[in-house]
Amino acid sequence: MTGMKPSRTTTRALVAAALLATAGASVPAVASSTAAPPARSGGNGPAYDRVADFYGAYIDAVTDSGSGRLDSQLRGFYLTSGLRSRLAGWEHREHADGVLRAQDVPRAWKVTPGDSGMGHTWSTVRLTWGSAQHPTYTYLTVQSDLATKKISDIRPRS
Repeated sequence: MTGMKPSRTTTRALVAAALLATAGASVPAVASSTAAPPARSGGNGPAYDRVADFYGAYIDAVTDSGSGRLDSQLRGFYLTSGLRSRLAGWEHREHADGVLRAQDVPRAWKVTPGDSGMGHTWSTVRLTWGSAQHPTYTYLTVQSDLATKKISDIRPRS
């Protein structure tokens, strides 16, 4: 069988296969997952959203020792002046953080909306303490002014 030349069709098929193999090797791998990447969003929504924004930022600020005065700046922005004054008195008496009603910092938080009336709305803040295997919770009732969305009271839930 020596001396036989491959047909043009065979030669073309081999060249096409070689080109496809080379092209396929240079194409980057495509992720097989069609799931969208995680995303977060926000907006100027109801007052309990502001409570959630505050607690998220505040807990980050008091957890991060390099945040400087961010915790007091957050208080200045989100809390009414009357509440800031009442918290200062409470903190002086109790030697604890009045926003968290504790000496430590929780590992998680959750805010749920409550009732509204007479220009105010109330939210429940659940603070999570302890390990993931053995969590404990404390609950706070947080009052916000509907007109300003500023937090005007923080109390342990009864």
